[in-house]
Amino acid sequence: MSIDRFIIKKLDSCHEEQTRKNLVKLFKLRIQKAEKEENNNHRIS
Repeated sequence: MSIDRFIIKKLDSCHEEQTRKNLVKLFKLRIQKAEKEENNNHRIS
């Protein structure tokens, strides 16, 4: 299972507010990292 699917699955089942906030924060960081890598790849091409 990919880390992204793991985070989404945990978000779906988690009821503790602070844990949910941390999972959302982690997911946002992963999205930002992927966007940055995508932008770098477009500049190289």
